[in-house]
Amino acid sequence: MSRQAPIVEARGVEKSFGGVPVLQDITLDVAAGEVVCLLGPSGSGKSTFLRCVNHLETPDRGYVKVGGEYIGYREKQGRLYELKAREVARRRRKTGMVFQRFNLFPHLTALENVMEAPLRCLHRPRAAVAEEGRALLARVGLADRADYYPAQLSGGQSQRVAIARALAMNPEVMLFDEPTSALDPELVGEVLDVMRGLAKSGMTMVVVTHELGFAREVCDRVAFMDHGVIIEQGPPEDVIGRPRLERTKRFMRMVK
Repeated sequence: MSRQAPIVEARGVEKSFGGVPVLQDITLDVAAGEVVCLLGPSGSGKSTFLRCVNHLETPDRGYVKVGGEYIGYREKQGRLYELKAREVARRRRKTGMVFQRFNLFPHLTALENVMEAPLRCLHRPRAAVAEEGRALLARVGLADRADYYPAQLSGGQSQRVAIARALAMNPEVMLFDEPTSALDPELVGEVLDVMRGLAKSGMTMVVVTHELGFAREVCDRVAFMDHGVIIEQGPPEDVIGRPRLERTKRFMRMVK
């Protein structure tokens, strides 16, 4: 693993909803180019933590830095102050997020969906954005679907457009929140293939998934979460293949 400063640095992150703790003292570093998979049962806090990384959820305690910058906060005289929405949005550009549901704009074509954020947020020239958008669609295997609307795409194709859309902002980190959970089984492979390609290209990725085969093959490190706590982490061959804790062993037996 790189000895450089981590590109993602989470320290003591805690979050509760209605007085119920969902995250408890989460501390996690992710190095540049590393792929980290978050595993665990439903309700263990994986998605909430991912949303804290890009400040879609505000931690009750602790902080997250991406690329050396606090996400959602500024520091002054040793204290953290929440940023205004515009500045939060600017810092959030460091992360690209792919959700369980594709969340494509139904009235825009695949290419227009990919172009939307660079045009509106970065105010870049349309011709250059269109050229890059077509290149990104080709990267995810959809060069021939640029002019299709979401209703004309399969679930796997829609998720690949969503990945291209996230990449269009040139993020430092890609966050994937169970990107295959809403797909029919025969469509899962095409999305995982795109993610494998991103990993091989050196993209830093944090992935919430139940796809153990993908985690074994692609992830550099697995963090197993239960009741809002990372209880075990390490190389996939250890956490998945030879877990130490009985809770982790039980989960692995159930999902294999």
